[in-house]
Amino acid sequence: MRKALRNLWVFGREEALSCIFPVIIFASLGLTKLVHLPYIPRYDLILLICLIAQAGMLFFKLESLDEFKVICLFHIIGLALELYKVHMGSWAYPGPGYTKIWGVPLYSGFMYASVASYICQAWRRLHLSMTGWPPSFWPWLIGIAIYANFFTHHYIGDYRYVLIAVLIIVFARTQVHYQLEESSFRMPMVLGFFLVGFFIWIAENISTLLGAWRYPNQTAAWAMVHLGKITSWFLLVVISIIIVAQLKHIKGERDRRKVLPKAQQEISS
Repeated sequence: MRKALRNLWVFGREEALSCIFPVIIFASLGLTKLVHLPYIPRYDLILLICLIAQAGMLFFKLESLDEFKVICLFHIIGLALELYKVHMGSWAYPGPGYTKIWGVPLYSGFMYASVASYICQAWRRLHLSMTGWPPSFWPWLIGIAIYANFFTHHYIGDYRYVLIAVLIIVFARTQVHYQLEESSFRMPMVLGFFLVGFFIWIAENISTLLGAWRYPNQTAAWAMVHLGKITSWFLLVVISIIIVAQLKHIKGERDRRKVLPKAQQEISS
């Protein structure tokens, strides 16, 4: 029991540290709802806080340069999705702001980047590794198909459940391994996708309550985000983890090729 409680404490501590950037965003949403600065619209103030936080993460070495590159990629991916979804009327940002582009405040990209930040941080802090990872072709294909479905379902139908069925089959044998001090654990990769997506859905409810954005059914008064959104976040998490895992695999192969010639030279000498 003592060891189990210790592992629970370590897991909670590492998860909390991995959530530094998402927590900063939530804090900024709450702070800017209560505190208003003259001549600085709320969305612009949130963007300023996010930029300072990102700079601080790098300065204090809470994020590596490689992790920062991944986060920037997710900022672009998320902002592109936001521009399209707001244009299609899926949700809206009703408040004013100088840093809004086609109705979308630039800070919104940081909400997607915070998901990538969490994944990168958790990967490093929990020493994540995968077994049974499918050949690279399948993760890239599924990731592209999922991202495309977020755009195309407005025209040719929503195939998210087909995509979920396919990824369950493709990742059926994939296990994610993590370490808590001297103890090792594992869980099915698909379960990991769902758990992260579920907690993001909870965070989304808090975000809409704080006025970060509004869905059409929240225009008159706040209402709980539809349960169907869990599948949306589930699929977004799949894209996020696939990109991070594939990039780490590429980096690992690149580093291995750099080390191998040196090792061969040492052996020959």
